Amino acid sequence: MENSYNECVKKSNDKDVSLQELRDRLAEFAEVRGWDQYHSPRNLLLALVGEVGELSEIFQWKGEVARGLPNWGSDDKEHLEEELSDVLLYLVRLADVCGLDLGRAALTKIVKNARKYPTGNKKSPT
Repeated sequence: MENSYNECVKKSNDKDVSLQELRDRLAEFAEVRGWDQYHSPRNLLLALVGEVGELSEIFQWKGEVARGLPNWGSDDKEHLEEELSDVLLYLVRLADVCGLDLGRAALTKIVKNARKYPTGNKKSPT
């Protein structure tokens, strides 16, 4: 099983990874380990909140951070990638367990936000 995941990572390096692909892999990952019984919406949400806390810790004492993280070392960037990935994976799993299409919901939300915040209301930077 571990080899199949390594192969998937190699194949995924050449293309964008879809939410559906992540959802399917997470479902398989949980199923083969017998973790489905623990993946209730509540448990997944609490795990997600914990991961967001870990992500927040990375930025806690850094002050403002420039786009692209030009002053960060490779170890710090790798740590950030890992914590962002944890948040994404729990979010995708939570949506799946709740029977929601996260990609479609996100696109719908962008449309709603565009209506709520039309382009004519731009705020100029101060």
